[in-house]
Amino acid sequence: MTPTDIFTHNRVILTHFDSYSAALLFPRWEQTLLWPAALPASATPMRSPAVITPEFSGQAVKQAVVDVCGFDPDTLERVNEFNHWAQTEDGPVRIHLLRFTTRDAPKAAIEALGGEFQPISLLRSSAMSELVLLREVFNLIVSAGVP
Repeated sequence: MTPTDIFTHNRVILTHFDSYSAALLFPRWEQTLLWPAALPASATPMRSPAVITPEFSGQAVKQAVVDVCGFDPDTLERVNEFNHWAQTEDGPVRIHLLRFTTRDAPKAAIEALGGEFQPISLLRSSAMSELVLLREVFNLIVSAGVP
């Protein structure tokens, strides 16, 4: 399965949390907060399916992001507690959360991909469906104290 195949049914939210300053940053690409593309406008939230097939595997998605973006796999971890899905005309799409574990946000790496790290407060003009997901990330990482 190629990264293109994987990203047909998966999207990724990337984030960096600096526990020292409590800064939570997200990359934004043009008008989306999801990698590699926004969900279709017709997408609606859905429950997690009873059986998660390999094309939705968190490890496969993380590896595809590493392969396409050139990130060091040792500095990126999947946050398993984040479990969101959307129904689209092409079928279910799973939204994954990958967190950079580096001391500083890898701003140059994100800029090389056409994105820019920003705090949630500067992302208010983003799609409401994406902001709802970022709020979930905020609650999970900052409020619940996920390391």
